[in-house]
Amino acid sequence: MLKDNISYVIKHLKRRKLRSWLTLLGIFIGMAAVVSLISLSEGLEAAIGDQFSSIGADRIMVGSAGAIAGPFSAGLAAAKLTQDDVDVIRKVKGVEFSTGMLSKTTQVIFKKEAAQGFIIGMETDVETTKNIEKVGLWDLGSGRNPKPGAPYEVAIGSTVAENSFDKEVQLRNKIEIMDKEFTVVGIGKGTGTMSDSGIRIPRDTAYDLFEITDEEVSAIVVKTFAGFSAIDVAEDIKHDLRRSRNQKEGEEDFTVETADEVIGSFLQILGVVQALIVGVAAISLVVGGVGISNTMYTAVVERTREIGIMKAIGAKKNTILTIFLFESGFLGITGGAIGAALGFLISKVVEIAAGAALGQDLIRAYVTWQLVAGVLVFSFIFGILAGYFPARKAATMQPVEALRH
Repeated sequence: MLKDNISYVIKHLKRRKLRSWLTLLGIFIGMAAVVSLISLSEGLEAAIGDQFSSIGADRIMVGSAGAIAGPFSAGLAAAKLTQDDVDVIRKVKGVEFSTGMLSKTTQVIFKKEAAQGFIIGMETDVETTKNIEKVGLWDLGSGRNPKPGAPYEVAIGSTVAENSFDKEVQLRNKIEIMDKEFTVVGIGKGTGTMSDSGIRIPRDTAYDLFEITDEEVSAIVVKTFAGFSAIDVAEDIKHDLRRSRNQKEGEEDFTVETADEVIGSFLQILGVVQALIVGVAAISLVVGGVGISNTMYTAVVERTREIGIMKAIGAKKNTILTIFLFESGFLGITGGAIGAALGFLISKVVEIAAGAALGQDLIRAYVTWQLVAGVLVFSFIFGILAGYFPARKAATMQPVEALRH
């Protein structure tokens, strides 16, 4: 029965090739858009998860309440953190390490070419450098970190080195920040995080450059001891900072986030973006569904006499209904299969192009068998639903009237 239905459907689709391909066009364009977007968004989610997994569960970030994009935007917040807050956090039970960093945006000059740079002022002692690397805020690729007592040494992120200027910045090159000349002693490894765009200098030098005298810090990095829950330690930090800053619960001008909370926030935002993008792409599928309905209505009109003959020799309503539903479903699944293959191809091209442009694999094409199976099943069901009313019209025809057509 299935074999007969397939051969019958293929025979009639071949008879009207142009119309069939135009119908499939509407389906596979919409399906290609949906599949490529889902593939890329799933890949982005996996890449973000991989990046944050390197942070570790023992990292806590404390920032100003007005900062919306981490330490780099903390300078825009009205509330300020200071070294006093760092000292308060160091006394909290379960805190192994805590340090403050200052971040500012300013012009950076290399070989007379200017670009905007994110300056990160950090302490340069061995212990701080080791702990900063442990919590995933800095990953050195080549060279070394600035040494204590060397105020004009700088380590730059991979993006700064490779993409900020026409010529690539290399070790021992000179860059100019706020009319001061710095020597590049280290270049970060590309991690796909904001540290790739950072320019790390000694914190005391940053205070001098930006004329800061009150030991202001943009963010505080905390590392917990093994065996302590980062969530519990974060709550204790909030409690002690509220008491130190004379603030009530719910009225804090600072934020305390664990690595898991940061990951959750990113994935939640990404989920909303995914839903919006797929929703827009799904409009193409609706257009494709209208195309299937139109094609099937036309097929019913063209084959009215054929339907009458089938009924006259004993074909039942369910048989006619099944034939036409199978045909519309076949159109749907064929368009879905072509669209899926095209969508995966598009997402792979985007992955390769993005990797070449960014120099990292943050954007990936993520393909699973569940996605492939889901696309094919959805396409088949979508085709059946789009062709239901034309099929029903064919099934309910009166044999005598159909034979007169």
